[in-house]
Amino acid sequence: MKWKTLWLSATCLAMAFSPVKAQTDRTNLDLKRGEALFSRLCKPALTPVSFTYDGVNYQGLGRLRQLDRQVFPTADGKKAVLTYRLDNEVTVTIEASLCRKYGEVEYTMWFENTSKTEKSKVLEQVKSADIDFMGSHPTLRGCLGDHQNCYAAYEKDLLKEKASFRSDGGRATHIVFPYFDLVHGNGGTLIALGWAGTWQADFMAKGSATHLSAQNCNDFRSLLLPGERVRTAMVVMLPYKGRNADDASNLWREWFVAYNMPKADAQGRPIAPFSTTCFAGDTGLPNSDGSISERFYTWKRTLERLQYEQVKVDFRWLDAGWYFDPAGKTVPTNWWGTVGSWELDTIKWPKGSLKASNEACHQAGMKVLAWFEPERVTHVDALVDNYGYRREWAISNGKGVYTNDIGNPECRQWTLSRITKMMQENEIDLFREDNNSDPGTTWPRQDSLQQAKAGGPRKGITENKAIQGHYALWDEIIDFCARNGKCTFIDNCASGGGRNDIESLRRSIPFLRSDADRTTTALRLSMSSTFNRWVPYCGSSTKESANELDTGQKGGSSSYVTRASWLPVYNLTASFTHDETLDYDLLRRNMDEWRKYSHLLAGEFYVLTPWHRVDDTTGWTVFVYRNRHTDESVVEAFRQETCPESTFVARLPFAKMGQNYRLVNEDSGEVLLMEGGRLSSEGIAIHLAEPKSSAVWHVERAD
Repeated sequence: MKWKTLWLSATCLAMAFSPVKAQTDRTNLDLKRGEALFSRLCKPALTPVSFTYDGVNYQGLGRLRQLDRQVFPTADGKKAVLTYRLDNEVTVTIEASLCRKYGEVEYTMWFENTSKTEKSKVLEQVKSADIDFMGSHPTLRGCLGDHQNCYAAYEKDLLKEKASFRSDGGRATHIVFPYFDLVHGNGGTLIALGWAGTWQADFMAKGSATHLSAQNCNDFRSLLLPGERVRTAMVVMLPYKGRNADDASNLWREWFVAYNMPKADAQGRPIAPFSTTCFAGDTGLPNSDGSISERFYTWKRTLERLQYEQVKVDFRWLDAGWYFDPAGKTVPTNWWGTVGSWELDTIKWPKGSLKASNEACHQAGMKVLAWFEPERVTHVDALVDNYGYRREWAISNGKGVYTNDIGNPECRQWTLSRITKMMQENEIDLFREDNNSDPGTTWPRQDSLQQAKAGGPRKGITENKAIQGHYALWDEIIDFCARNGKCTFIDNCASGGGRNDIESLRRSIPFLRSDADRTTTALRLSMSSTFNRWVPYCGSSTKESANELDTGQKGGSSSYVTRASWLPVYNLTASFTHDETLDYDLLRRNMDEWRKYSHLLAGEFYVLTPWHRVDDTTGWTVFVYRNRHTDESVVEAFRQETCPESTFVARLPFAKMGQNYRLVNEDSGEVLLMEGGRLSSEGIAIHLAEPKSSAVWHVERAD
């Protein structure tokens, strides 16, 4: 038997295993397999990684001399730091942890040239995961990425086809998505790759084994200079029992909220559901996107109207366009082509007026978030002349796109200082990061320039340092925010949903999970059916429009549209003073309804209807959000625009035999009492007389 399959044998399952008492009552936990995975990571010959160094292939780390071994308990499980000597120059370190409550295991591999004078040999073919999963009938479930794929669902029978995914753009979750539900035998493994740049994953079944091969910094091949350190993606694995997709995804969601999400503040409080709004759509001035039309004289009437109408929003959203261009001039329209200075535009915001407006928002109970794009620069010569930027920090793709080299510590420090200065001077509470170009087109050019200087291959080195810099920059911003009483989580965006890898989401939340989520309700429902299984905390717009930048319906959004926008982040989109037809009663009613059920939206999630494409409006879409501890849930049912069926029977799979439930229709007030066995087998018939209509049923125990 090959070493890669040993870990699932009876012998390996017993390795260093001490029984763990489950701290959660989920029946699909597989704590033993989690322990076995962690034990495997502590065994050099069984470590599920591979690489080639100086032409020699290494499967696992068994041929290396161990320099240090630290395995120690933590409050939630175990951690291990294991260091090996590869040759005179290079060490290899595995950092691993086990979450005992859920059996979740994660690890990262580091290569470091510890020499002060000598460069290393060539490192290549680095696999962050090189592992077999045993079990019959292997199936891969998941969804694709943002942009043209709109988080489309897939399910692949691995006995019939190989599953391969490759992301080369440098924004990890556009096109494809590094989260996988691998079902094998009588259970499965939920897998995620934590890397915000390029990556590849291949799943292939051979007999009773399914092999996963994963890499980041695609086709990496580089020597390491003295003191240089590179890493693999963080690999996250959460094993489970049974083959039920809802049980698996709800185990993941529960673990994710408990262990992968950032905290709200320096005191470590959890993030509660919240609302946002942008004042830019209410200026009465041309607005190409972002907040480019906002001025010192536009905000006050919006805030005063919100206060007068008692519309309580948690965050004011200051988007792109608030900054001077690199020449120090105001930016009337082109926010995209003028980034890089991160200097407040004092033509738009003279004499401390932005700070004053934000202080007024604070007094009204609103925090303020501000948009930055630190990984991209424009007009490099002007940045050098006016803002102390260095020309070598701008990495070009040769076609007019420049990536800011935050993998360079000096560049990152310059960038950090400008961000924190603006946030501190203007009372900004939360950092929003965007990235509107593919750095995968610029990094290789820089690699080529480095190759001539280093005297050997450097493919992938720029990306590796850049993604390390990306995480480090976010950690430094969060530290700044913690020290200054600000929000200790980040609003994560990259042309919508481009940076939703699991390690970025350890520091951030996608307030807007896709730019396309600012369009149709059908698209929104389609995305929620798939994306929500992996990322519990996210948001969409509350408008409906044909195109992303359209303002949406005059008079405000209907309950059908806003119910489709029920997520823990509620992004209110409206023109508050310039839309004279805006129905504030409807707006308040919609927001109040979201608030009423928002405490359920990060709990269990069930999709009772088949997934549909973004352009398919012919069926029903029905979601259920549930708190499994209290057994309270809310059913959202949508009869879409061209759906011919007026009735859908919703069977609730979690309803307990012998338990009575009280169901209340949010619209009509109708009350039903049903026993759990009937509710799960016969269900409740939801009738909607007209297409493009919705129903909400609140379900709780009738004790």
